[in-house]
Amino acid sequence: MAVNKGLKSLANSTPNFSNQALENAINDIKAIDNDDGYQFIKSQFDVDTAIHDNTVLTTSQKNDALETLYAAQPHLQIGLYLRNTVRHTNTILDGTILGFNETIGNFPQGSFLEIMQLTLGLQGLIPSIYGVPASEKRRSVNDHLGILNNMFTTTEDSSAPVFTRLTRMMTLIRDTATAGGGSSALAIGTAAVRFSNNALVTFLNSVVADSTDFQTSLDNAVSQAAGNYSSLNTRISDALAGDPITELQAIRDTIVTQQELEEANITSLRDYSETVSKNLAFASLAEDTDLRQLMSRVAQNENWKSYFDTYELNQGYLNSALDTDTDSDKSSVIDSVLTDLGLPDVLDSTNLQAVADKAKRDDRIDTTNYDRFTVQQQIIKSCEQLLITTANIDILSLSASLLNNMNQHDRDKIAEQLDLNESANTLS
Repeated sequence: MAVNKGLKSLANSTPNFSNQALENAINDIKAIDNDDGYQFIKSQFDVDTAIHDNTVLTTSQKNDALETLYAAQPHLQIGLYLRNTVRHTNTILDGTILGFNETIGNFPQGSFLEIMQLTLGLQGLIPSIYGVPASEKRRSVNDHLGILNNMFTTTEDSSAPVFTRLTRMMTLIRDTATAGGGSSALAIGTAAVRFSNNALVTFLNSVVADSTDFQTSLDNAVSQAAGNYSSLNTRISDALAGDPITELQAIRDTIVTQQELEEANITSLRDYSETVSKNLAFASLAEDTDLRQLMSRVAQNENWKSYFDTYELNQGYLNSALDTDTDSDKSSVIDSVLTDLGLPDVLDSTNLQAVADKAKRDDRIDTTNYDRFTVQQQIIKSCEQLLITTANIDILSLSASLLNNMNQHDRDKIAEQLDLNESANTLS
């Protein structure tokens, strides 16, 4: 049930969705760099901005420059991959990540609302058709919108959020370089990266449409900036205790992997949702006998044919009275069903007539012409059919063995029905 309180105020205003929380968190990391040579993050953000905002470089030239920088110790390209998360979330908020859909009348452009609605739909569709939470199919809300949902700044357990880990690493690099002084190996490394990045920014800002020797100068500036990262990587590894490079690599992998997952999930949202919805809709057609037969005949996939061919059989196995939550419940369910059926219906094995009559009701025993035999003979013949040893055994013992066998058979039949119900009711 929807909450009405405050609903009118929503209708009279706009939400102004933004990724400001993400940008604020990234700005906090960027602020670790005092721009004094003992850090390098700020210069990376400046390079990213200079490349993306440049109006002279072609798209190909921009991509080549960015790829060259990314290839130079990707885990150290912090400003570049963080800015990518901002651009990524912008495309979610404006819907451009979904692209156009010509079937949506005058509104072909995707929207943030459409992304959220499709994602919400999957939270119900996936359990319905696969029997598992959407998260097990990597289709949870955070598998689509986790970066916007502050997953880099919060965690659901006691582990440190990835942005907290990154902040610690960048602060440690800055403080270690500062403590060592400008002549320390680490400080020289951070200063070199900062210097070459700033030189690249200066070059990019100076480029005009009629510049001569443009490509060569661009390549040299990019190569100089990229080349200093190998040395910085070594200096960080030597100067910091533990395994800082592995931690930086793990941080980048977490961030980039999440972004790639969201991009893959959202760009395929429409098709994936449509496929799951259609399959569920097709399955619902099995309720009609004629359509079920039609689906079995026209479907070429063996899994589909099997589902519709065996639908009526499996439907016959369904019995809510046999539903169990755990294996430990099965015995009590069987007891309950037996009681409802009035079983066991014979308890006294010395009542030979009652045992013989029960044998006549046992579906395993051929009782043709049984009326011609005495009660004792009926019990003996029933034992023989059930492979119960009869030689040199008195009639009362035979009656007890036969009754125990038949009562266990009653129990086994219920257990089999329970298994068939569970199988028919289990998504597969």
